[in-house]
Amino acid sequence: MGGWAIAVHGGAGIDPNLPAERQEEAKQLLTRCLNLGIVALRSNISAIDVVELVIRELETDPLFNSGRGSALTEKGTVEMEASIMDGTKRRCGAVSGITTVKNPISLARLVMDKSPHSYLAFSGAEDFARKQGVEIVDNDYFVTDDNVGMLKLAKEANSILFDYRIPPMGCAGAAATDCPLQMNGLPISIYAPETVGCVVVDGEGRCAAGTSTGGLMNKMMGRIGDSPLIGAGTYASEFCGVSCTGEGEAIIRATLARDVSAVMEYKGLNLQEAVDYVIKHRLDEGFAGLIAVSNKGEVVCGFNSNGMFRGCATEDGFMEVAIWE
Repeated sequence: MGGWAIAVHGGAGIDPNLPAERQEEAKQLLTRCLNLGIVALRSNISAIDVVELVIRELETDPLFNSGRGSALTEKGTVEMEASIMDGTKRRCGAVSGITTVKNPISLARLVMDKSPHSYLAFSGAEDFARKQGVEIVDNDYFVTDDNVGMLKLAKEANSILFDYRIPPMGCAGAAATDCPLQMNGLPISIYAPETVGCVVVDGEGRCAAGTSTGGLMNKMMGRIGDSPLIGAGTYASEFCGVSCTGEGEAIIRATLARDVSAVMEYKGLNLQEAVDYVIKHRLDEGFAGLIAVSNKGEVVCGFNSNGMFRGCATEDGFMEVAIWE
C-alpha cells in the first residue's frame, strides 16, 4: 500500500476572467475541505466516511454548485442529485430530484446502507429521507440571490447557462444560436457547472468516491446529469475511485468514471495513464475533468477544459490546490 490520498474538485471549465477574489475564495474552501479530510484520514477513518464528510462540507457552503447554492431549474427551484460508492465491494447509492434534503450526499449514503436499492429519485427519495430522519429544509434554503440573477440572464439568453455564475463573453444576452458550444446538438453557453466531488483511498487501500450537484442553470424540470449515475460521474472499485465534472451529457456517453477503472483493470495502465487515456479518447467533443485515487496511494487530476477547481493531498506530505493548468 502507498498510504492514504485524497482529492476534491469544485467543477471543470472556468471563466478566464474569473475575479481574483472569487479564485481565492474557491482555493480557501478547497483547502478547508482537504484539511478536514486529512485530519479524518490521520484518525484512521474509512475512505467512504471521509468522502461523505468532505462533500457535506462542500454542500453546506454556497460557493460551488451543490447543496446550498445549487443551480436553479427553469421554474426557479432546486433539484439536486448525488452519488457515493465504496470500492471495497462496489456498493453504491444515488439520489436525484432532491428538493428538501440539506445534504444529498448523506441521503445517497443512506440509500446504499439502509435500502435494498442503489438509486432513488424525486418523491420516492424524499419519502425515504423523511423515514430515515435526515435534516430537511425548505427549498428556499438552497436558493441564493446570485442564482436568481443568473437564472434571469439564462432566460433572457434563451439558453442553459453551462456556467451559471459568470456570464460568458459574447453569449449571455445573445441569441442561443450565437453560442458555439452544443449539448446533444442544441446550443448552450460556454463553461462547465461547478459540481463538487471527493475521492479517497485510506491507509488500508480502500477506495471511495462521491459527487454532488445542482445541475445546470435553467435546466428542464426532471433533467438528470452524470453526477448520480454510477459509472458516469462517480465510480469506485478495488483499483481506484473517480469523480467527474463538466459536460454531463458527454460524461454519460463516455461512462467516464468507470472507464478509468476499466483501462486499469483490462489494459494494465497505472492511474496517470488511465486518466490521460480517458480524457483524450473518451470525451469526443465534450469538455470535462475528473479526480482519481488508486489503491496504491496515487492521486491524479485530469481535464480538457481551460481549468478545474481542484485540490489533492497524500500521506507523504504532498498537498496542492489549483485552478488552472
